[in-house]
Amino acid sequence: MHVIVAGLSHKTAPVEIREKVTFPEQALSDSLHALIGYPYTNEAVILSTCNRMEIYVVASDPDNGRDNIIQFISDYHQLNRNELVNYLYFHEGTSAIHHLFRVSSSLDSMVIGEAQILGQVKNAYNAAFESDTTATILNRLFRHALLVGKRVRTETEIGESAVSISYAAVELAKKVFETLSGRTVMLIGAGEMIELTATHLVSNGVNKVIVTNRTFERAEALAQKFNGMAVRFNDFIDHMVHADIIISSTGAPHQVVSKSQVTHVMHKRRNRPIFFIDIAVPRDIDPDVANLYNVFAYDIDDLDSVVQTNLEERKKAAEIAEEIVENEVYSFSSWLSCLEITPTIASLKRRAEQIRKQELEKHLRKLPNLTESEMNTLNSLTNAIINKILHKPIIKAKECVNRKDGYLYVESLRVLFGLEDDDRQAEDAPGFVTNPELKSKLIGD
Repeated sequence: MHVIVAGLSHKTAPVEIREKVTFPEQALSDSLHALIGYPYTNEAVILSTCNRMEIYVVASDPDNGRDNIIQFISDYHQLNRNELVNYLYFHEGTSAIHHLFRVSSSLDSMVIGEAQILGQVKNAYNAAFESDTTATILNRLFRHALLVGKRVRTETEIGESAVSISYAAVELAKKVFETLSGRTVMLIGAGEMIELTATHLVSNGVNKVIVTNRTFERAEALAQKFNGMAVRFNDFIDHMVHADIIISSTGAPHQVVSKSQVTHVMHKRRNRPIFFIDIAVPRDIDPDVANLYNVFAYDIDDLDSVVQTNLEERKKAAEIAEEIVENEVYSFSSWLSCLEITPTIASLKRRAEQIRKQELEKHLRKLPNLTESEMNTLNSLTNAIINKILHKPIIKAKECVNRKDGYLYVESLRVLFGLEDDDRQAEDAPGFVTNPELKSKLIGD
């Protein structure tokens, strides 16, 4: 049994390559079943997002398992195999576990700490689970990965600080106003960045949107997205009096909002606070408006400064997150190593011997007059019974372990005899020592 991940991401492949290997959600079930149809692939999960495509499998042979994945991607997307491998990365065993835990914790994302990836990992696993392409190992691995991701977000501040221009704008707006609930935002322009910033503001409580643009039809289209109101570009200063937050990005070669205009607006607002976010280059808003009472104005450089400061904070949180990931990798690897037949047989014999001794000692107390020879005979008899009972299951387990799905039989053996509980008790006992060399061998490193 070998846990293998193969994939490509924003780090290894340009978008024109990534878009060729995506797996649409509606086709995921068919894709998964095609993948586990390859001879050395026993379990599979496909994670496909805009920035990465990764395939996780449990394979009965590492080299053939990797080859199965390459061939599957090549066959499914009709790509040249030799060209494809130039963009793929591979992880196996502990490295594969470590990689997934970092992915679910957003440590491998384009923006460290982004929240979307954990949900994407969950959706990928659910799709595989519902398609019946996961079993003992990937079920446990992905459930563990989701817990690691949640733990990182709970125990660190990795997702707390804004690290995009649009989020930084919202963060600054929250400092100006006690609450964004019930506030009105005016959008001067109708570009992608201005729309994204407005989306974040609305999700944080802003409930009214006014949109203006030189092309009125574009203003109407954007206003409709927010159930807002579009106004003519020549009239927007008159409507500014009703806005608490103004976001501007017109692409104009000159300023579109002057200090005198804002002075007039503030007089009509009776100097109630107003917040300007100027994300245009060259700037749309006269920077001198910041000298007016209760006018708060920020440009793209101010926002970028906030982003850079927050990125440094996320990097500090990421260091703590990496420690959490390392500990969780060790925890999962310890479980995985026990699915190999050798430690399982040892645990089974240890469990049987523990029961034999307990029962023998309990009954010997009822027979105080036995001679030493008679006690030795009883000891040999109970030993023989235990060995004969275990002989057939052990032989069959050794035979089954070489099958493609052999680890499932090993796991069944552990569950039926309650060996996991016994192993946990053994780990807590003084003098318990794990075998790192054996563990590394068993999980594929």
